[in-house]
Amino acid sequence: MKVTGTIRIAAIVAAFFPLCAPVARLAAQDHVAEDLARYQHEADPVRKTRLLIKLGDEQVELAKKQLKEDEVASLHTLEQYRDEVHATIAALNASGVDAERRPAGFKELQISLRETIRRIDELILTLNVDKRPFFREVRNDLFMDQNHLIDELFPRKPERAPAKSDP
Repeated sequence: MKVTGTIRIAAIVAAFFPLCAPVARLAAQDHVAEDLARYQHEADPVRKTRLLIKLGDEQVELAKKQLKEDEVASLHTLEQYRDEVHATIAALNASGVDAERRPAGFKELQISLRETIRRIDELILTLNVDKRPFFREVRNDLFMDQNHLIDELFPRKPERAPAKSDP
């Protein structure tokens, strides 16, 4: 009986794949660590925001991969992202820039947070019910940060009294 080339390749991949998964996960963690170092060394809040957007996407993907083996590590990755978001918002606010007039950084982070929250919601739905509250806490913190950014971008202005007309 002859083994065709396709079956032979499939057998090699099946034997090799379990060895590749841990290597790929470690490579992803190294990539996240490199981007995290760049983020931490950036001084300009707007550039820091742009680095965080990329880093956040990577951290959520890493958290999804970690979830399959270690829920605590996955939660820790998301908590780290939440802390980075808090720090970035504080840096943007400390810069003294009016977000309504110069939204660079504020707007990009708000849009990114909206997308990230949606992805975290999808991740939460895959969890056992007893693990969800821990992840929801991180999600709710990010939601509060997103609302804060919306308030910065679109501040509520007091209603103006209608102009008085002279009789």
